[in-house]
Amino acid sequence: MSSKRPNFLIILADDLGFSDIGCYGGEIRTPNIDRLAQQGVRFTDFHATALCSPSRSMILTGTDNHIAGLGTLVEWLATPTGANPKGVKESQAPARGKPGYEGYLNERVATLPEILRDAGYLTLCAGKWHLGLRKEKSPWARGFQRSFALLPGASNHFGWEPQLEEDVIEAPKPFSTTYPLHMEDGEYVHDLPKDWYSSDSYGDILLRYLKDWKAQTSSTDIPEQDESQPFFAYFSFTAPHWPLQAPQKYNEHYRGIYDDGPDSLRLRRLERLKSLGLVEKDIEPHPVVASEVPEWSGLSPEHRAKSARAMEVYAGMVECLDANVGKIVNYLEETGDLDNTFVIFLSDSNAKQNGAEGGAHEAQPAFLGGPMAHLQKYYNNSLENLGNRDSFIWYGPRWAQAATAPSRLYKSYTTEGGIRVPFVAKFPTSYHNSVPPSGITSIFSTVMDIAPTFLEMAGVPHPAPMFRGREVVPMRGRSMVPWLRGQSTSVHEAEFFEGWEMSGRAAIRRGSWKAIYMPSGRDGPSAKGRDRWELFDLDKDPGEVRDISAQFPEVLKDLLKLWDQYVIETGVIPLNPSLGEYIAATEEQMPDDGWMEYEYWKKGARENPQKFFFTPKRFDRNGDRVEYVDGVLQKVAK
Repeated sequence: MSSKRPNFLIILADDLGFSDIGCYGGEIRTPNIDRLAQQGVRFTDFHATALCSPSRSMILTGTDNHIAGLGTLVEWLATPTGANPKGVKESQAPARGKPGYEGYLNERVATLPEILRDAGYLTLCAGKWHLGLRKEKSPWARGFQRSFALLPGASNHFGWEPQLEEDVIEAPKPFSTTYPLHMEDGEYVHDLPKDWYSSDSYGDILLRYLKDWKAQTSSTDIPEQDESQPFFAYFSFTAPHWPLQAPQKYNEHYRGIYDDGPDSLRLRRLERLKSLGLVEKDIEPHPVVASEVPEWSGLSPEHRAKSARAMEVYAGMVECLDANVGKIVNYLEETGDLDNTFVIFLSDSNAKQNGAEGGAHEAQPAFLGGPMAHLQKYYNNSLENLGNRDSFIWYGPRWAQAATAPSRLYKSYTTEGGIRVPFVAKFPTSYHNSVPPSGITSIFSTVMDIAPTFLEMAGVPHPAPMFRGREVVPMRGRSMVPWLRGQSTSVHEAEFFEGWEMSGRAAIRRGSWKAIYMPSGRDGPSAKGRDRWELFDLDKDPGEVRDISAQFPEVLKDLLKLWDQYVIETGVIPLNPSLGEYIAATEEQMPDDGWMEYEYWKKGARENPQKFFFTPKRFDRNGDRVEYVDGVLQKVAK
């Protein structure tokens, strides 16, 4: 095996569906990702979390998101709780300010770029961050030597903003938080280029960084037998996250393809998954759950046209993403560096829906009033304009479940449809394993396994328990290297268990046994929740169709013991009593403001950001105030 340390390239999509890309059964043109799959391995049992930034925190730290600081989306922590949310299911208030819910990568973790940078790697970041909004929480502060990053979770992909009237202090959500707040090497970026489009621009920036790296390493006076500086690059798209927008040259490739609706697409995708060997031919897919929206046949012709056009734009976003994957991979191939680069492609969660199908925001109660008036005044959602910079659309639960089939539901849920994601790994040529090129593996693995794998390949130990003068936690993930070398038939030991929790939705898995907790509600997926734990055998029922908790009560009992252990080990704050000891919110946690460290969307925040900075309160698990002082959390005297 070569002694030369490998380069590492993470290519991360945002809310990409399991079957969107070609090598996973999709009709969308993705030749560059497909080529990586031909040279590497496709995983069919690879898992992220149910939401984007929690997954990103696990990728970059190798530990659980509830430890790393992203127990949930920071935007959800700031969601108004109502007059008296104490005890109300899924209220975020009890988690505000608690350990693991800071809303940014906290001090308890050492990040992968920090560790690799200290070990001599050049560390590069281009794309979405969503792990902190201020300089001291930015990619620059957490180990990236070069970075151009979108700090929040979403933005207009063309960098466009409507010119609001003078008396408008801020736009209503979701429009207020789509301002493209970027930071380059520790400094806020105030003006994006006029020809900005997120995927193209991030690709150009990373390519520039790599060309600079190549020029430096080529000109450095290093003996030929010595290695040049290796790189770790984090290429993190914000596509195909809403708002659905893409250059029309890509969207036009899909005209008419989706006119028969999401149910027909779902059937086509399922057949393709079967023919590729990515699912069993006799698999029972979970039924579509979408009581909150009409069936395709119940939509008006205009509504169907807009909905199909939204899906065309989504496909265009994915094709553009793939073109930029090719931009980077082709360059590495041209320079001779691809063979020594471990390239992985994945999504941070599965397909996301936002309520109404396509551009029909008028069907959503949340859009009535202020948001709807704002949309109609400042945006153009005519059929001909969908996908352009001044349109604002997403797709709904039926399209999402076309992409997650045969699994149950989609992003935000701890069902397989929310957490099982596509994962393509193209290993350095010096690593050989039992899975041949273009192969498929069904071994279980998670996003927490990426960091341990990179570190072992680089020959770099994790620094826990101390790093740069502060206590840090060890990684919970496992290295894939023993499996790659044929020393193990799996990445995880037989007794390994993994938990997921997202705002009161939970799951625990060991082997093929998986228990799921889904709160109940009146509409949509919540209408199918049972307010109790369900049990599934994923080997026999990967679609999570049949709850067998009544037949195997002892199995469920054992899994719930593991759930209790997971809560203790990771610091999950149970948001209802079914998930553990419920701790009601304190009075200090009740105010809705001050939980995001920078209210960048408010008028005047860009010109004078300091006035809009906050230092969110922090508490221990019992609700007592704490502050981070000299490398440790200390109680604040009352």
